[in-house]
Formats: sequence, structure tokens, C-alpha cells
Amino acid sequence: MDLTKNYPRSPKQKMDGIVSLARMTDKARAFNEGTLGEYHYDCPHDKPVLAFLGVDAATFAAKVAELKDDAAIERWVRDAFIAKKTTAEIDAFNRDRTNWKPEPGSESETYFKQLHDEVAKDRPDVTTWFDLLDLDEKRPVLKLAHA
Repeated sequence: MDLTKNYPRSPKQKMDGIVSLARMTDKARAFNEGTLGEYHYDCPHDKPVLAFLGVDAATFAAKVAELKDDAAIERWVRDAFIAKKTTAEIDAFNRDRTNWKPEPGSESETYFKQLHDEVAKDRPDVTTWFDLLDLDEKRPVLKLAHA
């Protein structure tokens, strides 16, 4: 996966029922290949996924390199980690991540506002990282009527 030429998958795209797992897998592949470009692996976006699964970034990246394709990675994640989770835990994790916003007063908020001004200036309805990342990576984001 060459993230100097392509975007990783949307954070909204689920892999084995988990949001951000497909995106993190793309970034782990690029990390392994030295083609992350402007992206970061084991960043604040990846850390909650890794913590939820109960695996560290180095182990995840090594397993991605070993297993190669998504189907094998999904089997490993399902058998090693997801099988231990309840549907309620998975749903809560996905809901929490999908609604992820920057902490007020943080560096993250400063970066969020800067990126928002660049890619979504006319979109006050865009308040989550998932929506902002999708817009930055040229994916459509539905406009919310209440914003």
C-alpha cells in the first residue's frame, strides 16, 4: 500500500465489524513498506483500535506483513480478539470512534480547525474526525440538515 499515491480506506469502513480497522491495516501495510507519506501509523487514530483489540502496533504491523491479504488479517483479528468481545462492546466502540471529536484546547483541536478551514470551510456540520478525514481524502460526506 503506497500512501504517497493513494488514500487509506475511510475510517468509516468496517473490517470484521470494526471501524478504522481497514484504515489502520492500510497504514500498517504502508508502514511495513516505507510508503506512509504524510500519514502516521500508531497515531491517535490507531491507538484506540489497537487498545480495543488488545494488541500493540508492532505486533499488528508484523502480522499484517505476515498474513498479507485482508481475509487472512480478518480471520486473525476475529479469532484472536473479536471473539472475546460482545456485540454491545463492538457497537459501543464503533459509536464512540465514529463520533470522535478533538479535545477542546488540545493540539488536536488546533490541527482539526486548520484542516477544517482548508477542506470544509463551508461545512459547519463537519465536527468529527471521521467526516473531516473523508472530506480531506475526497470522499463525499452527507450534509446534516440541523447544522
